[in-house]
Amino acid sequence: ASLCVMCITASNPNSSSPALVRRAEVKEQQRNEVAPLLDIGLYIFKLTSAIGAQGPAIMMSYLLISGLFLTRLRRPIGKLTVTEQRYEGEYRYVNSRLITNSEEIAFYNGNLREKQTIHATFKKLADHLHNFIFFRFSMGFVDSIIAKYIATVVGYLVVSRPFLNLSDPRHLHSTTSELLEDYYQSGRMLLRMSQALGRIVLAGREMTRLSGFTARITELMMVLKELNAGRYERTMVSHQEKETVEKNLLVPGSGQIINRDNVIKFDHTPLATPNGDVLIKDLTFEVRSGTNVLVCGPNGCGKSSLFRVLGELWPLFGGCLTKPERGKLFYVPQRPYMTLGSLRDQVIYPDTVEEQRRKGISDQVLKEYLDNVQLGHILDREGSWDSIQDWMDVLSGGEKQRMAMARLFYHKPQFAILDECTSAVSVDVEDYIYSHCRTVGITLFTVSHRKSLWKHHEFYLHMDGRGNYEFKPITEETVEFGS
Repeated sequence: ASLCVMCITASNPNSSSPALVRRAEVKEQQRNEVAPLLDIGLYIFKLTSAIGAQGPAIMMSYLLISGLFLTRLRRPIGKLTVTEQRYEGEYRYVNSRLITNSEEIAFYNGNLREKQTIHATFKKLADHLHNFIFFRFSMGFVDSIIAKYIATVVGYLVVSRPFLNLSDPRHLHSTTSELLEDYYQSGRMLLRMSQALGRIVLAGREMTRLSGFTARITELMMVLKELNAGRYERTMVSHQEKETVEKNLLVPGSGQIINRDNVIKFDHTPLATPNGDVLIKDLTFEVRSGTNVLVCGPNGCGKSSLFRVLGELWPLFGGCLTKPERGKLFYVPQRPYMTLGSLRDQVIYPDTVEEQRRKGISDQVLKEYLDNVQLGHILDREGSWDSIQDWMDVLSGGEKQRMAMARLFYHKPQFAILDECTSAVSVDVEDYIYSHCRTVGITLFTVSHRKSLWKHHEFYLHMDGRGNYEFKPITEETVEFGS
């Protein structure tokens, strides 16, 4: 339902008042229909008195036959318009999803996968528009021939019949000039009548297209009636004053990144945002595989900034950073990202089915990953790995977080960054997940306020939010204090 609302409201983002524009189009359409009807009535009356009722009757018969024929040909336009609006809505929805979840996608290295999704959606829309435009061009060609040129020829033939019939009484009582004048006037009236008939016939084309928009609006109204409450999102953007001195001292990209397996080391590295705000002037610590680290501190102290630098989303402003390649680091956010696609895609993202087969991982192994996080019932419920749902809505908050952990077990990285990713998971399931990570050799950087997680880590990195930090081992006293 929310997707439908998004699709409709996003169909004309540059319009300040779509309702006013649509109302003006309806009024213009009404004028285009009423004026030709008045012209037709007047010209039928004059032509009947001038050449008899047979001529207008022939023209009205032609109108009826041509109108029925063109209406039959235009029948697909309404359906094509509805399909066009749906494809445009889907394309805008995919782009909106990408913008909303851009950081999570960047951490997952899902750029190629999302590019394929957007290209597939755009290609579907472009192919449909190509076929629709060609159909409308063909219909315009047929409309012009039937409603304009052939109608004019038929009209002149109808007007000419009484003047070419020498036995007609008017040849006996009228001069040649009077006959020519009557012929000219009748021809002009019939031409105007033909034009009015043509406008009536062509108005049907716009009415058919308008019916497509009407069907889409009706669908929106039905969705609004079914919604019990609205869903609103608000983005809060804070503007902070920048210190020019610190900006001048920092050069984005001046640091050095060294790719090395099984170690993460910050060597005199400043932790700063891309706009130059310095969070920590000199950050130095080293973590090797097998040593779990708990990252803690108040909001805004730099925990997420640390991981953005690790994920190479933010530039390095100095010092030296030693870390594995991006593919060997895996980020599990607090708000898990569920991609568009099947149940299998949620586990293997950003991999494709071909990449899963190339890694030699079977569907049975995927089932074990789900069982490890107590999500095996979802596969039983859906019945197939290829089942497609809106997983952001189908799965609960805890299920989405556990699905993200199953995705972690599938990729088996050297290091994993867990950013409050088990906040909606029970403590027993959380303990099992952390124990399983240690069993399969995944080293963890964890951001969490749960005291129960201290026992799963060997070091803690505490940031106070004022530019200071401490990196120390977790002892028994620390665990007891945290508990």
